[in-house]
Amino acid sequence: MANPLLGDENDMKIVVLEGSPNRKGSSNLLAAEFIHGAEDAGHSVTVVDAAHEDIHPCGGCVHCGYEGPCAQKDSVDKIRKMILEADMMVFVTPLYYYGMSAQLKTLIDRFCAFNSSIQRKHMKAALLAVAWNDDEWTFEALVSHYKTLVRYLNLMDMGMVFGAGCGTPAMTQRSEFPKLAYELGRTLS
Repeated sequence: MANPLLGDENDMKIVVLEGSPNRKGSSNLLAAEFIHGAEDAGHSVTVVDAAHEDIHPCGGCVHCGYEGPCAQKDSVDKIRKMILEADMMVFVTPLYYYGMSAQLKTLIDRFCAFNSSIQRKHMKAALLAVAWNDDEWTFEALVSHYKTLVRYLNLMDMGMVFGAGCGTPAMTQRSEFPKLAYELGRTLS
């Protein structure tokens, strides 16, 4: 039995990186269900609203030396701390032209300044995404990009939920995908 003062060693700190400019959109709906499931399982969750934070694009200046402070002073300093204190990152995005949103990609590009720190942590990861399209190939490019990130950053993929045919929140609510997102969060160990 876990010591209630120390917490359960299976409880994780999870940081959810939301990339939708639409705060009440379908991808954030899946994120909310995932968070509910993860919290029901005893995990703590922090949300980063990448679409509404002050995040500047990577300038490619390499001031950071790939593992130091970035020359830019914006929200990434606090986000970096949240990520490096976490055990798991969850990438959440609507599908825009078969890839992640520019807002989430801009944040991920800034990982350049702390790649090695992420790689050493061997964090867990998951991907939640929605798209209006429901063709069988709709998420192929996004899956490829995510799997490359997982490999490069030494992450352990814990699962993916792809809300195909979820063009509006009403469509998403009527689908099976919110339940799948909840279950992914609830079954994490």
